[in-house]
Amino acid sequence: MPHVRPTFELKVAGRKVVLGERTLIMGVLNATPDSFSDGGLYFAPDRAIRHGVELVRQGAHWIDLGGESTRPGSQPVSAEEELRRVLPVVRGLRKRLPSVHISIDTTKAAVAEGALQAGASIVNDISGLRFDASLADVARRYRAPLILMHMRGRPATMQRRPFAQDVWRSVFAGLETSIRRALAAGVERSQVVLDPGLGFGKSRRQNYTVLASVERLQRFHLPILIGASRKSFVQAVVAGEGLDPARARELPKRYWPVRTSKAAVPPAKLMQLLMGDGAAVVAAILGGAHIVRVHDPGAVLPAVRVADALVNCF
Repeated sequence: MPHVRPTFELKVAGRKVVLGERTLIMGVLNATPDSFSDGGLYFAPDRAIRHGVELVRQGAHWIDLGGESTRPGSQPVSAEEELRRVLPVVRGLRKRLPSVHISIDTTKAAVAEGALQAGASIVNDISGLRFDASLADVARRYRAPLILMHMRGRPATMQRRPFAQDVWRSVFAGLETSIRRALAAGVERSQVVLDPGLGFGKSRRQNYTVLASVERLQRFHLPILIGASRKSFVQAVVAGEGLDPARARELPKRYWPVRTSKAAVPPAKLMQLLMGDGAAVVAAILGGAHIVRVHDPGAVLPAVRVADALVNCF
């Protein structure tokens, strides 16, 4: 049964955005050479800009731009390199899509500030202010919404370390700490969005545990973002595996191998994976998610519309 989804108001680039009346789709744009989902297909700025325009054409309301891969096993890059990757894309998208909000996916205050100066209007921190607490001050000064995600460990090791015994206790404790740091830095509570961090330092079963009970995040009385797109815990089940893999520490790269073109994935398999993403999106929305972060807006848009229709019946 769908859960009642409360409404919230964000101020984004001086404009009021109502969350909850319909699900907002955040399109993923990776300006990296080593993304798990596209293998650098959009690393060149011109390709990234064109893809950003295509994401919006497919139905994305916002674009989430990242210049550092956070796939399991990835290594960090410098702020200078990250800025070199994302700034031309932010500027290009701002010209091509003047009314579309751009989120900068970064854990570094310097990158967030540079992107906001160039035209981004939202900050998405997958570390929940654990890596660079001064990022909250940047969001405050630019009056940008701040997305705080839960993650155990760091991308390089997060899927190799022991997982929390109680995933919800871990998520609640981590998000409470992140919220406290944001508010201490002067960020308005009404500008905070929460993401439980599916795929980040959690076992396959734990990811489904969170996805099956997203409504538990309503205890914070804040908007909820869910990102399950192309992640291995969805792909594994689509492939016919169960909730508990034989080797718990196995990295997920075998389900969606790094590639340089979509031709690397057979059309039939691609359709199955997209249907899996659509199912995860429906589960998230029925649980009360306000924003879904996806790589393929056009493919999941029908699922979003059906899920919204179900939510709006209550």
